[in-house]
Amino acid sequence: MDKPVLPDAFAAGTVAVVTGAASGIGVAAATRFSAMGMRVALVDLPGAALDAAGDGLTRLGGEILVVPADVSSRAAVEHARDTVFARWGAVAVLINNAATGSNPGQPWENGEGWEALLGVNLSGVMHGVQAFVPAMIAGDRPAVVINTGSKQGITSPPGNAAYNLSKAGVRSFTESLAHALREAVGTRISAHLLIPGYTHTGMTGRADKPDAAWTAEQVVDFLLDGIAAGEFYILCPDNAVDRGTDEKRMRWAMDDIICGRPALSRWHPAHEDAFERFMAE
Repeated sequence: MDKPVLPDAFAAGTVAVVTGAASGIGVAAATRFSAMGMRVALVDLPGAALDAAGDGLTRLGGEILVVPADVSSRAAVEHARDTVFARWGAVAVLINNAATGSNPGQPWENGEGWEALLGVNLSGVMHGVQAFVPAMIAGDRPAVVINTGSKQGITSPPGNAAYNLSKAGVRSFTESLAHALREAVGTRISAHLLIPGYTHTGMTGRADKPDAAWTAEQVVDFLLDGIAAGEFYILCPDNAVDRGTDEKRMRWAMDDIICGRPALSRWHPAHEDAFERFMAE
């Protein structure tokens, strides 16, 4: 059987916009796209990391545009859009990847911190879609939109409730986006939810890669394979957790609603043994 091929949106000469492009999955995606012959706009907070990413890709021979922007600002994202359009015109691939892993605390704490995290992780995705997708719809070319979610947006493990909320919002928003695009333009524009596993990025908080983690480059390879195969939910494993384990954890989380269990029963002492038995089956 022939290996699935990427949509024409990824053809050489097309334009990709990557947010959160100064590091991690963002810069790995930008590097891969540039190597494929695409023109790539790197969007991230202004600073040395973004400048270094742009310089590095330019030295490799890529056609690169560095666009400093805070994605939590609608005006900044719209200015980034105008900058890209003025240089290259139509955008074929949009990756809303920018995120922060800061932890503002418990649900009743630090309202400003919660708003700041949601401003980047959730509003930043919405700003990207609302700035770039209307022109994709109005055009006549294939296009792809990728939003970076998280397994934490599905299973909501204790530890960073604000991050979980933001990624749950990205999941729901991207599901609605995929349906709306299908209704509006059929299959010409597709939307995809990237769900990374444990990935070695700046959020891991250490310079050396943990053995359990994937590299950002592995995630990008998996992402492109998933898009070529027509997948919406691109659920990445890592070196510690396989897909089967992820699926069972997610099924248990959904069954909290169906079975009438307490919220987050996976971590509830009264259900700990039942969860362990379920995972062992």
